[in-house]
Amino acid sequence: MPILKMIQRQRDALRITVSALALLSVATAQAADPTPAKSVPEQLVDTLEQLAGGPHAGYRANHAKGIVVTGSFTPTPAARGLSKAEHFQGPKVPVLVRFSDTTGVPNLPDANPNASPHGIAIRFQLADNESTDIVSISYNGFPVATPEDFLTFLNAVAASRADAPKPTPVETFLASHPAAKAFATDPKPAPVSFATLPFYGVNSFSFTNAKGESHYGRYRIIPVAGDHRLSPAEVEKATPNYLMDELPQRLAKGPVKFKISVQLAQDGDAITDGSIAWGDDHKEVALGTLTLTKVLANSATIEKQLAFSPLRLTGGIAPSADPVLLARPAAYAISLGRRIGK
Repeated sequence: MPILKMIQRQRDALRITVSALALLSVATAQAADPTPAKSVPEQLVDTLEQLAGGPHAGYRANHAKGIVVTGSFTPTPAARGLSKAEHFQGPKVPVLVRFSDTTGVPNLPDANPNASPHGIAIRFQLADNESTDIVSISYNGFPVATPEDFLTFLNAVAASRADAPKPTPVETFLASHPAAKAFATDPKPAPVSFATLPFYGVNSFSFTNAKGESHYGRYRIIPVAGDHRLSPAEVEKATPNYLMDELPQRLAKGPVKFKISVQLAQDGDAITDGSIAWGDDHKEVALGTLTLTKVLANSATIEKQLAFSPLRLTGGIAPSADPVLLARPAAYAISLGRRIGK
């Protein structure tokens, strides 16, 4: 099936599912309140657009600027032991991958500090035109544990104008939310390339194998080329689109590879709180190698129609009860509806 037709089919399915959930949510709210407020996911999209100086027609409310590449995923034998998911059974499966900058600003310079954490979204193409996604960022952790707190955080940022009295709303929020403070203040130096940037799944999933054994875990996506960042002097010289320009040049010389693994939860780990990162002492299961080979010729068109979702899952992988994870698809679908004008 052609890529555009496949994307349309999957996009429509996502919108139908989320629309049904939204109608149920509204009906429930109306039963309690005849004048219901907007849902939290819709308010999140509104605030993200506000922070980006938008809305910007045809672009995502967040991670607006990106590039789409294709390649394949080759699973390890260990992947089959962790999960019965189709793409872990072998042989290799085709993938569609989008790298992106944070924020809803379509022309944000790639080396701008606000462009980080960057994003990676991976779509594994399965049999019968089905697919499953991984959506991750280049920071190990999320600022908050709930979508409500995330909305409060974003609104605090929006209210903290240059002339706001001290402490500003965002300073007050960060003072009482250490994970958000770390997220906002930890160094995030600009990468040399998307190909030299590690990515982390901040939400947990349950992986179940053919024997019925289940383990919770979080994705890690590590570049084979290593983690390399620009020096301050190189940042000063970086062109606005250096990441988007560098990746096609790199791929013309050879494939870009990442190792995908799952970091397994230990007793006492926060399964439903993405703001708490797990230590490097955790056992990891190597899932396989992501091999990227080319940028789509019509990347700019394709990326505006693509709708990735962390809850686009397949048998053998199930979501945790993380409230941020469960809220993400609704926000993505609202953003999708706005950018395609439907």
